[in-house]
Amino acid sequence: VCSSDLKRPAWREAANKACMARKSVQATAYVQQANTIDGPGICGLEEPFKVTALNEATVALNTTSTLNCPMIEAMDEWVRDVVQPIAKARFGQPVAQIDSMGAYSCRPIDNQRGNRLSEHSFGNAVDIGGFRLADGRSTTIVHGWTRGNEQEKAFLREIQAGACNIFTTVLAPGSDPFHYNHIHLDLAMHGQ
Repeated sequence: VCSSDLKRPAWREAANKACMARKSVQATAYVQQANTIDGPGICGLEEPFKVTALNEATVALNTTSTLNCPMIEAMDEWVRDVVQPIAKARFGQPVAQIDSMGAYSCRPIDNQRGNRLSEHSFGNAVDIGGFRLADGRSTTIVHGWTRGNEQEKAFLREIQAGACNIFTTVLAPGSDPFHYNHIHLDLAMHGQ
């Protein structure tokens, strides 16, 4: 998987160039363009961004996430069109912070040796562990998915279902043993 003669699939660069041309992701105080990440192997991304907040800085991230342009664009859409309306309907207030469990990381799928590279290896994926509301209340996937109150369970399932209209891969508890505590979102081009 890490052989130097392998190349990143062309669709990755094409998707990034199209996103950059749309100018929907702009460098700001909370979305900073970073240096190209090249390797190891085919891991990396041409025009990475270091992201500390989404949706015009209305939703903080608990940690700086390195993502590509299409992923930031999709995350902004998901927060704006899915997460916030559902949070307001279920809790009467918006989400103020998303707790990320990881973005860019050169590693195999599920961190299992022998698997092909994860979309995390290209800044094309993020793992969401929980949410903090404007009043400070929080919900985590590991607790809220099965043991939360009815509003928490409904919120988490509805935002996961809504993610399926934006992202090409959405994995949540019940998908497999590796996603018991988070929702994985990515923009893999399946079949390429």
